[in-house]
Amino acid sequence: MKTFEDLNCWKKAAALRAKLSSLAKSFPSEERFRLTDQIIRASRSVTANIAEGYGRFHYQEYVQYCRQSRGSLYEIIDHLIVAEEQKYISTDELGKLRSEILGCLAVLNGVINYLQKAKKNNDIVNEPEESYGLEEPINHLTFND
Repeated sequence: MKTFEDLNCWKKAAALRAKLSSLAKSFPSEERFRLTDQIIRASRSVTANIAEGYGRFHYQEYVQYCRQSRGSLYEIIDHLIVAEEQKYISTDELGKLRSEILGCLAVLNGVINYLQKAKKNNDIVNEPEESYGLEEPINHLTFND
């Protein structure tokens, strides 16, 4: 595994994020800065926290970021319930999205359990060898004023 993008939990959450972004944009314009924005922000938070936790290289911090992602997934469910109550989505659509979110939660809980077990076993979290396409190390970069 070279980057957080290789994690199944991130892949599933990214697919959910794309689906929710399209869905939220179909809501009425008066929801643009309310429910639409909340759903988009929460769905982005899921993947962002997985990525940030991956970059910490300490079990407890990584677990905490995964827990933040888990909380954002539950927040999305609540926002979708509101969307269904407001008749922006159907009950059937809510059920399908809830199932997809529960699938994300199951994989994310698996990551959390793995990390907690690895921490107890004193396994080492190694920094990935991915360069992200940089030609030279970051410490050689310069910034102009």
